[in-house]
Amino acid sequence: MKANRRLRPLLVAAGAMLATLAASCSETRIIPPPASAPAPRPQPAPPSPPPAPARDWREAPITPGNWTWGIEGGRSVARFAGGALVLRCERAGAITLQAAGRASGPRPMTITTTSTVRALSAAPLPGPEAALGVTLPARDPLFDAMIFSRGRFAVEAPGLAPLYVPSWPEISRVVEDCR
Repeated sequence: MKANRRLRPLLVAAGAMLATLAASCSETRIIPPPASAPAPRPQPAPPSPPPAPARDWREAPITPGNWTWGIEGGRSVARFAGGALVLRCERAGAITLQAAGRASGPRPMTITTTSTVRALSAAPLPGPEAALGVTLPARDPLFDAMIFSRGRFAVEAPGLAPLYVPSWPEISRVVEDCR
């Protein structure tokens, strides 16, 4: 037993040497941890679409409807689209321009032709038809600008749909009858 005691440290040392020798002879591979996918680059936001250009009144579709002319109550009257826009000779020398729609008080009304842009102060008109209107002298150059506008003119007022109206002869009939 005594011999076993002496051999024991030698056996432990020999075992350690063999383990070291075996470890140095074997190929050791160090496997790196899996590479994480690179963080995605932040994509720049797509460019916002350019603002829609303001529609040119000359390119807007003409408001659907036709002009009619007639005598109402002894006065020359032109109506567009059944009354969306009306020109009425009120008395010799004055024409009322009215656009259909409700308004509680005066508001600006802009008439745009190929040669003129005129801001008018229109007011609610009395009567069964809800309308906003203005009365001008029949010789006002605005009427000539409407008559000779290239194909159309625009009538705009806050709270009312814009009207893109064709320049037809009915307008000149009222103007001439009133002059």
